[in-house]
Amino acid sequence: MKASIIIYFFSACCILSLIIIGFSFILTEKNSYKNKVSAYECGFETINYPSYPFSIKFFVVGVIFLIFDLEIIYIIPWSYCSSILTLKCQLIIETFIVFIIIGLIYEWVKGGLEWI
Repeated sequence: MKASIIIYFFSACCILSLIIIGFSFILTEKNSYKNKVSAYECGFETINYPSYPFSIKFFVVGVIFLIFDLEIIYIIPWSYCSSILTLKCQLIIETFIVFIIIGLIYEWVKGGLEWI
């Protein structure tokens, strides 16, 4: 019984995906022009050649984003089950959040979040 439900939903997902892909090919415009097919990054024209190295700020902002994005993963379960945690667990998590906030303020003051 369960196998037939899984097969039904899998086939329904495949059919729906094919319908959406088909409509995207049918309904989109097919004309292309120089600006549409040109390479871009962040909406700006390229200034340097690809062989030149990127600015380190690009990578720093990316790493900071990943760090703060991953810490949200820890905050969501904590907010869900905070009523059943002990006081020691609450203090550890709140200390963690304070360190995250201090790190964010430090990066902000040092200009690590600036693109230019």
